Amino acid sequence: MLYAWSWWRGIKLFERDGSFWPGIAAGVLFALEFAVLFPGLNHTTASRAVVFLYCAPFAVAIGTHWLVSSERLGLRQIAGMMMAFGGIVVAFGEGFADATGDTLLGDAMVLAAGLLWGATTVTIRVWLPTTSANKVLFYQLAVSAIALLALSPVVGEPGFTHPTLLTWGALAWQIVIVAFCTYLGWFWLITRYPAAKLSAFSFLTPLFGMLFGAVLLSEHITPLLIVAMALVALGIWLVSRKSSVDGVPLSVPPSELIAED
Repeated sequence: MLYAWSWWRGIKLFERDGSFWPGIAAGVLFALEFAVLFPGLNHTTASRAVVFLYCAPFAVAIGTHWLVSSERLGLRQIAGMMMAFGGIVVAFGEGFADATGDTLLGDAMVLAAGLLWGATTVTIRVWLPTTSANKVLFYQLAVSAIALLALSPVVGEPGFTHPTLLTWGALAWQIVIVAFCTYLGWFWLITRYPAAKLSAFSFLTPLFGMLFGAVLLSEHITPLLIVAMALVALGIWLVSRKSSVDGVPLSVPPSELIAED
């Protein structure tokens, strides 16, 4: 679908532009993210997972602070990161109540997925700043399609067996809506509207994650998890707020999948 869309729009995906190795690196990081995310969901709830996955913006903030001179962190951004880290600690603390330690394992795997997501964004932000969004997304989808097929037996997956109508529906949702429409939709928006304003809408993601976990999966939402979500959301908001250093406006979009590129 991505190739057909790019062909129709006249966007070249295979021209030589020096993006090959950074693109492969971004694709590998993208694949590793899901290689730990999906097994991690077998050990923790979706409601908890969405909180830990949103450590990604802090990995982006730290990475760009050191690698992108125009995105240095100010005191407010540092305070926001500390607040959000406190939210992660609160959410992690609940896992210690699980005598089996299974929840902690799942939490740690999803947290690792969030860090890998952040590393992917930093890689793209630093080394693929002029590559089209379509091509960057193509690198990630193409590399991960190959890598995840190879990694599937390693993590003990039995393969695509006994699919049900729900399975096909979930697969179609991931392919058409998530991997194709929402990614490209984000890129379309980011080229037409201020990134800082758009990023505010991503604060709804943890809230929707917990809401759908409760409604669709009957997961129990504890008061501590709500506090953790609030701290993470507030921390992301502080980190992403426009600031200035020596009069130069700065912003760090909190959920820049492939971001302003």
